Amino acid sequence: MASKEKACMNCKTLYFGDKCPACGETPSTETFKGRIHIFDSKKSEMAENMEINKEGEFAIKTK
Repeated sequence: MASKEKACMNCKTLYFGDKCPACGETPSTETFKGRIHIFDSKKSEMAENMEINKEGEFAIKTK
């Protein structure tokens, strides 16, 4: 059985598995709205607004 994609409640990183690969935290949710892929966090206005300082795929809003 395939696992569902989750969003980390701490850093909003999207991932599959038991633990967030970005921050190592375990609180997660399968309920999130929207996704954004950050290619260059230093030049991205969205990354700055969401306080994201690394590249990757993130949930816009977690519940």
